[in-house]
Amino acid sequence: MTTGKKALTYGILAAVVILAGLVYYRYYFVFGEGVKSGELNYVVKKGYLFKTYEGKLIQSGVQSKQAGSIQSNEFEFSIADEKLAQQLMSNSGKVYELHYKEYNAKLPWRGFSTFVVDSIVSSRNAPQP
Repeated sequence: MTTGKKALTYGILAAVVILAGLVYYRYYFVFGEGVKSGELNYVVKKGYLFKTYEGKLIQSGVQSKQAGSIQSNEFEFSIADEKLAQQLMSNSGKVYELHYKEYNAKLPWRGFSTFVVDSIVSSRNAPQP
């Protein structure tokens, strides 16, 4: 193998490794994780090619730090597991604490959100007004 071919081979190999690292960081690296609590508004299955489960949690007590600004108290998320989605679907309206992972970018088969719920920490009935 000549020096030029070796350099080309190493250059291509380095480019592939760098590209693989960037793809991993962008789509598979868990940027953050935590728990959010609130009343489950809905869980739906939707999508054109990839059917994913999406949900919305209404959080109570969320207020803006600046006067006159608007802050959403809704947490929109995707659900990783069909069994978990079915459990949430059958108990809509309850108050949940949901564990989630946050990714840097969305993947079509993972859902419409960068927040992906992977487990239920706790649940209870919503307080009656």
